Amino acid sequence: MVDRLGLYGHIQGVGAPGKVSSVETSPKPKGGTSFEAVLRREMGGVRFSAHAEERLRSSRIVLTPEHVQRLNGAVSKAEAKGARESLILIDDLALVVSIKNRTVITAIGPDRLKENVFTNIDSAVIA
Repeated sequence: MVDRLGLYGHIQGVGAPGKVSSVETSPKPKGGTSFEAVLRREMGGVRFSAHAEERLRSSRIVLTPEHVQRLNGAVSKAEAKGARESLILIDDLALVVSIKNRTVITAIGPDRLKENVFTNIDSAVIA
């Protein structure tokens, strides 16, 4: 699965023969977790918002498989601690991640990292 940056793509399912459709999100069952959340957790993939992708692209940051693995591990650790919005630091890259949605909201490269203030986070993970 590859997205616009070559990192992750959208999960797709097969519809009618010769036609591909997106997997629909099922409603969250009472006291349970939605199918999409379970699938994403099992696949371990973190998505990137359009804003985060643009920030990575404009800063010319290419995430290696090691970076993505460290990001997924950091998100899993934050999720286990009950975090909702986390600042994840990987080397000289800062990522603000919605833990519940497993989505990178924004990315701050080393060129913009100095004197930055991070708000609306409830945790930080150094990966």
